[in-house]
Amino acid sequence: QVQLVESGGGLVQAGGSLRLSCAAPGSFFSISTMDWYRQAPGKQRELVASITSGGSTNYADSVKGRFTISRDNAKNTLYLQMNSLKPEDTDVYYCRAYGVIVGLKYDYWGQGTQVTVSS
Repeated sequence: QVQLVESGGGLVQAGGSLRLSCAAPGSFFSISTMDWYRQAPGKQRELVASITSGGSTNYADSVKGRFTISRDNAKNTLYLQMNSLKPEDTDVYYCRAYGVIVGLKYDYWGQGTQVTVSS
């Protein structure tokens, strides 16, 4: 089973910034759609941002203008730059990679990284 590895979470004050990273195996990274999700205890996992293999991006309304998703195919790494953080951004953040290889669907997730924003 392929495992994605997130890093960059931590504790930050409201108004601050963090950059999350997600490392993935190189065999499929460049062709994958990559997502960032977040989830609080007892709540549904929420899609935060998405980027296609071609670089098209989408964001949840709650993070538009504050978060930026990007990818570096040469480094097989996905990023989420989070600025102007708010206490309500406190969650565990997960990255996801999915797509199709030789007709077979794949869907891989990371283990999550905690982001805590203090007021």
